[in-house]
Order: sequence, then structure tokens, then C-alpha cells
Amino acid sequence: MDIIQSPIKEELKRFESYFREAIKSDIPLLQIIIRYILWKKGKQMRPMFVFLSAKMCGEFNDSTLLAASSIELLHTATLLHDDVVDESYERRGSFSINALWKNKIAVLVGDFILARGFLNTLDQKEYRFLHLISRAVKDMSEGEILQMRKSRKLDIDNETYYEIIRKKTASLIATSMAIGAASVTKDDEIVERMFQIGLDAGIAFQIKDDIFDYQSKGILGKPTGNDIKEKKITLPLLYVLNNCESGERSHILRLIKRKNKNQAKVKELVDLVVSRGGLEYAAGKMDEFREKALAGIMEFSESESRTALIELVNYSTTRKK
Repeated sequence: MDIIQSPIKEELKRFESYFREAIKSDIPLLQIIIRYILWKKGKQMRPMFVFLSAKMCGEFNDSTLLAASSIELLHTATLLHDDVVDESYERRGSFSINALWKNKIAVLVGDFILARGFLNTLDQKEYRFLHLISRAVKDMSEGEILQMRKSRKLDIDNETYYEIIRKKTASLIATSMAIGAASVTKDDEIVERMFQIGLDAGIAFQIKDDIFDYQSKGILGKPTGNDIKEKKITLPLLYVLNNCESGERSHILRLIKRKNKNQAKVKELVDLVVSRGGLEYAAGKMDEFREKALAGIMEFSESESRTALIELVNYSTTRKK
């Protein structure tokens, strides 16, 4: 992480105070919740994607801070909404906002944070940023709805899987890299190149997450199988479904549909995916998308920021959680 943060250490420090100002409210309850959100903040990978992309493509400036803030506000809002949609009561090892303040408050706080991001961008008349962020909101919403529909019908195929993760996850990383570039250059071709690189990096990032669900982790060292419990057919399981006899495929789908809450049956499916090579297949695809993203980055001039961005993409697919 030191190599990644080295070229943007000062920028990250400035971002802390900038983001706190961008998200503040005069409403006491809202401010309490915001303080809790800030206390439980994550690694801030998306602002790092913004900053490194900006410095690789031009000169860092105040617009870059606005771009990173807008992305982090969008990311924060979507996490709150996702926890409500997924009925999840834990986020980053602590209670989620909906667990502490219930769904209505969580949705409204997410709306407030999303609106702050749009307003901050409009106040600075950064209309290109607004277009990029709005496209991300559209894609993420479509991806979530498509995944929900496919989870009910269990009729997902490879093409649909990639469409879901491209929209739901990769679009935000792609937007982070594109908006970073847009903050330092007027060249739309460069901005679009960064967006495409970000899509490949984001797809690799999500496949890594999908692999996690089948790997030993946590206090007991056991896979969670959460995707199966939520009837989500991700790439490791999809590989098995595509490479088994029709009778076994029907059996697997029945287990997902009817026994997805049965821990013994979930473990049976996890073990099946591991034994049939689902993780190796998914890891291979993850590597393909990562290498494609890295090849795109290598087309830019050598710099400390380019090296750090390469490290960040690599980190996104080798992280332990």
C-alpha cells in the first residue's frame, strides 16, 4: 500500500478534510450518522483510483479533489442502499446503518449523500463530472435490478454475469479513473480510454470478490457461501453449472432455490465448486481482465503515478479481504 499511496500522500491528507466538509449537515441526527460512517470508512480505493489516474494524465488540481469526493459520496450512498436491498446488518465488521437506525433512515441518508455529491458538482459547474457520475448511477441501478431478477429465475449465463458485474461494480471503478482524467484534461479520448481500463480493472475486482465467497476466511476459517444464500450465481458456480450433466445441473439449481438457507447444503455446493475447479477458472478469468487493464495503463508515459496505479490494480486482485 505504501507504493500505491506514495505519489498521492499529500492529496489523500487534503481529501480527508475536503470530504468531511462535502458530507456535513446541520441536522443533528444526520450528523451523528455521518460521523459513524466516517469512523467506519474503508480503504478509500476509489479516491486513490481518481488521484492516480489524474496524476498519470495531467496535473493534480482542486477539481481532482471534487472528483474524488463525488465518487466517494456516490460509493457511500450505494453501500447504504445495498445494505437495505440485501437486508444486510453488518458492514466492515460493524453494524450497518440500517441495523442501527432502520431501513427508512438508511435510505434517506443514502439519498442525502447522493444529493450532496450532485450539488457539490453542480456548484462548481463541473458538468462533465455530472455526466460521468449519472451514467454510473444508471449502470449500477441496472446491474442491481438485473441481478435481482436473475437470482429469482436462476437462468444466468456467462454473458449476463459479465453484464451484471460490469454495471454493478466495474462501472464505479471505471468512472473513478475517467473522472480523475477528466479533472486534468479536456481530451475526451483519454477520458474514455481510462473508463475502458477501469471497466477491465473493475471486472477483475468483482471476480476476486466472487472467489472470496468460496474461500476459507473469518474467525472459524470457513467460506461464508453468502452468494449462494442470496441465490447469486457467480463465476465459480457458473463454471460448474456449464460443465456438468443436465441432471446434476438441475439438482444444483434446486438446492440453490430451495435449500439456500440450509448451511449443510450451502457447504455441499461450496465444496462442489472447489472440487470441480470453479475457483481456478474464475481466477484465470480475473487474471485476463487484470492483464488487459494493466496493458492499457502501460500505454501511458512512465511515471511514479503510473507505477502506483499498476500496483493498485494488482492489489485489487490480490487483497485478502
